[in-house]
Amino acid sequence: MTQLSDIRQTGGGRYPGIVERIASSTTPRVPFSVEFYPPRDEAAEERLWRAASVFSDLGAAFVSVTYGAGGSTRDRTVRVVEGVVRDTDLLPVAHLTAVGHPVSELREMIRLYGDAGVSNILALRGDPPGDPLGDWTPHPEGLLYAEELVRLIHEVGDFNVGVASFPEGHYRARDLGHDTDVLVSKLRAGADYSITQMFWDVEDYLRLRDRVVAADPEQGAKPIIPGLMPVTSLRQVRKMVELSGCALPDGLSERLRRAAGDGPEEDRAAVREVGIEFATELCERLIAEGVPCLHFNTLNFSRATHEVLANLSMAPAPGVSAGRS
Repeated sequence: MTQLSDIRQTGGGRYPGIVERIASSTTPRVPFSVEFYPPRDEAAEERLWRAASVFSDLGAAFVSVTYGAGGSTRDRTVRVVEGVVRDTDLLPVAHLTAVGHPVSELREMIRLYGDAGVSNILALRGDPPGDPLGDWTPHPEGLLYAEELVRLIHEVGDFNVGVASFPEGHYRARDLGHDTDVLVSKLRAGADYSITQMFWDVEDYLRLRDRVVAADPEQGAKPIIPGLMPVTSLRQVRKMVELSGCALPDGLSERLRRAAGDGPEEDRAAVREVGIEFATELCERLIAEGVPCLHFNTLNFSRATHEVLANLSMAPAPGVSAGRS
């Protein structure tokens, strides 16, 4: 496996940007990447690093590390990002949210990431802490929009910047046209690409891509990376749908409900089988539509994503040493 130290750009000593990395990927069919959460305890941390080892062996193009609302995971996020840089050959993308922070703290976080060896940041406005669907109030000394955070990151240092996009439209947007304008503004502010909120309907992704191209062909040429999550628990995915505002297609929802059964406890094995099958079908369609990369929300497990990749002939079948989800 190529070490990151071997692929730093000459002259600046920087790691490659995400657009460059996915363009140069040698993964079969299409590049893939994964998302991790800062672990809450020692067992969760061990699981994260086992997953990191698996995805490193499989050739993940990059790994993004989330940042809790209001900076609630700030120290853990930085620690995980530092560990990725120090102990793996994965290319890290550090999330950063504007919510709850004055500009001075945002500048400090950007510098911390730079000091940790990170040159890729995902700039997010973020959700209100405690209630992601609650009223959003900017910090009195903070930023109002993600596009302002994009500009601040470039002002502080030489970083590659990504932003979020929303195939079904952000739940705070007035309509899809407004949502598209917001995304285009973030790209014009200096974002190199976007990663979508997770979705389960390919048409939503394709229409987003069409809207951005129609609004600004130059910005529409930038990669829109689909965010995906193989469903392994009906209860879990229902909670995530509730918090994110995205929707499960009726067909998938019914397939999962039937698999879960009518008992007091869902049939996790049957739900998982349906989730892996559907995720594989979704990815096959996306690959056929020419997506630049597949980005998997892993919940810090490796097995489900590994199985989907194996189904796509992008990885060997997982062995018994892979993490379990």
